[in-house]
Amino acid sequence: MDFLIDFLSQTGFAGMEWTNGVMIVIALVFIYLAIAKDYEPLLLLPIGFGAIVGNIPTIGMNLSVYDEGSVLWILYQGVSQGVYPPLIFLGIGAMTDFSTMLSNPKLILLGAAAQVGIFLTLIGALFLGFTVQEAGAIGIIGGADGPTAIFLSSQLAPGLLGAIAIAAYSYMALVPVIQPPIMYLLTNKKERLIHMKAPRVVSKRERILFPIIGFLICTLIAPGSLVLIGMLFFGNLLKESCVTERLANTARNGMIDIVTILLGFSVGASTQAETFLTPQSMLIFGLGAASFCVATAGGLIAAKVMNLFLKGDNKINPLIGAAGVSAVPDSARVVHTVGQKEDPSNFLLMHAMAPNVAGVIGSAIAAGVLWSMLGGH
Repeated sequence: MDFLIDFLSQTGFAGMEWTNGVMIVIALVFIYLAIAKDYEPLLLLPIGFGAIVGNIPTIGMNLSVYDEGSVLWILYQGVSQGVYPPLIFLGIGAMTDFSTMLSNPKLILLGAAAQVGIFLTLIGALFLGFTVQEAGAIGIIGGADGPTAIFLSSQLAPGLLGAIAIAAYSYMALVPVIQPPIMYLLTNKKERLIHMKAPRVVSKRERILFPIIGFLICTLIAPGSLVLIGMLFFGNLLKESCVTERLANTARNGMIDIVTILLGFSVGASTQAETFLTPQSMLIFGLGAASFCVATAGGLIAAKVMNLFLKGDNKINPLIGAAGVSAVPDSARVVHTVGQKEDPSNFLLMHAMAPNVAGVIGSAIAAGVLWSMLGGH
């Protein structure tokens, strides 16, 4: 009987708190959204199941991501030490075509304008009592780039990493829900019907030179972005050089899939109720939502302002400004979908990819600036 009582006291049921139950329900919602709604399933499914794993009580056993030496702790080092995000960027670079951005360089401004959400959220976080390092890590959620948010928070605010990562990926997954109302609010029908002229053909030489020149310019401006930008442009050079197809193919397929699994599961497993269900986490989610909305609005307003100086068929459809956040390629798809609802003959996807990939670069540079200013020296 003593043995039976001892066994029961060591089960997960004995250690289960109501907060663990809440987190498991949230995890199940993530899994539902991934499977039933197809919202970022490659991210929400690993995060959701990882969150279930992380909220099973392990009484007296060295098993969680916070127990030094455990298997999950070892996997989580890729998150806490900022190893996984650069590898994700390598894969993104190997699958990204920068041609549409190079064919119409002024659209880079839309990717830059969308980063306004980062810096306004930083100010809001400071106002709410977060330290300047924590505010910088929270602000990057507005870039709608999960790997960048994880990388910066691992360097500036490790204690908030789980909440920031979950917030960033949640809002990335909810792009089709969050962005359309803002797009309709800030544009009129006439603007949404604008047809843009076809982009020019970009030469192979331009595509090869861009990752080299782009890396030099970006990292000389913001040395703190060296790791993320370096891996992004290295992956793109593997793709565009056409002499390392095996490496490019591995980076954009097998490697990025493996890292995505490890990153998503590890981040999910870090959301233990006692560390995640806190007032700070709720504030981070609220600030993250505001940041994402402001970033979307920033890109849309920038496009409308640019049109004041453009004539004829050089005008741009303001909808593509919403793609300035770096949720690639979901924001571009949302822009295309909204444009198609207004006019089925209007194809905005390729045009929207220009500010979308510019947003990836912009958020990485913003992270580099914040890291340099707030803790990277």
